[in-house]
Amino acid sequence: MSNPSYDLNKELTGETEKQENSTWNNILSIRSEKRFKSMEIADKIFTDFLELHGDRYFGDDRAIVGGLAYLSNLPVTVICQYKGKDIADSKLRQYGMPLPEGYRKALRLMKQAEKFNRPIVCFIDTPGAFPGINAEERGQAEAIARNLYEMAALTVPVISVVISEGGSGGALALGVANKVFMFERAIYSVVSPEGCASILWRDSKKASLASDYLKLTASDICEAGIIDRVISEKGTFEQLCERLGSILHKEIVQLQKLPGKELKEDRRRKFREIGNIKNLQEDALKRFDA
Repeated sequence: MSNPSYDLNKELTGETEKQENSTWNNILSIRSEKRFKSMEIADKIFTDFLELHGDRYFGDDRAIVGGLAYLSNLPVTVICQYKGKDIADSKLRQYGMPLPEGYRKALRLMKQAEKFNRPIVCFIDTPGAFPGINAEERGQAEAIARNLYEMAALTVPVISVVISEGGSGGALALGVANKVFMFERAIYSVVSPEGCASILWRDSKKASLASDYLKLTASDICEAGIIDRVISEKGTFEQLCERLGSILHKEIVQLQKLPGKELKEDRRRKFREIGNIKNLQEDALKRFDA
């Protein structure tokens, strides 16, 4: 796959954060079709990728791409929420909004990874789960809830990376991991700014105002202790992929030293401690890339 023609990301600074609607402008930029997509990164980081299809219940959801691959010398299971490379492809993939069968496919691959003792890497990039009637009829909420329940008990290392958008339960269904990382311009939120504005003010046009109150940027999420690391987007696309690949490899090697029971307990402890404000700011400073 060719490199995205995207000028990689001027690093957020205190000055840009003070600019009017800077958070909203950042959200618009990561939603741009020129922004790199999850599979573009996966193609650079992983080798010998073999895609696996279907949930063995209903069908194959193209919004989630998953399969087997190598990260350097490590066999891994890769699961990506994928928005598509162009308009036609994006329509096929519901613009990265998974259907129930997508989450069930992801869970099938996770359980397979656990059976064969393979680490799991999830790339999160979705505005949320698909909201259509057909998704509700096939059990959208149950599929997401089942993923949360099962991921919490996996006995293999799980690492999730928020690439651009992490929206609501649609993102969290791939986010119950031992380590959760975010790119520095990514967002992670319980609701989209448009959805929040519609609820609070009955006006989705106030999304830019809502975005400032939601505290959904990587720095906000990191300071709250929800994620483990913010990954710098400095440099070229190749440098970004190399940086992420190196981080993933190092983290997986460390996590593989832990027995399955400990990995499960580590994951449980991580999420139970979210919201504990003790030393959050001090800890957050350690999570940013230099």
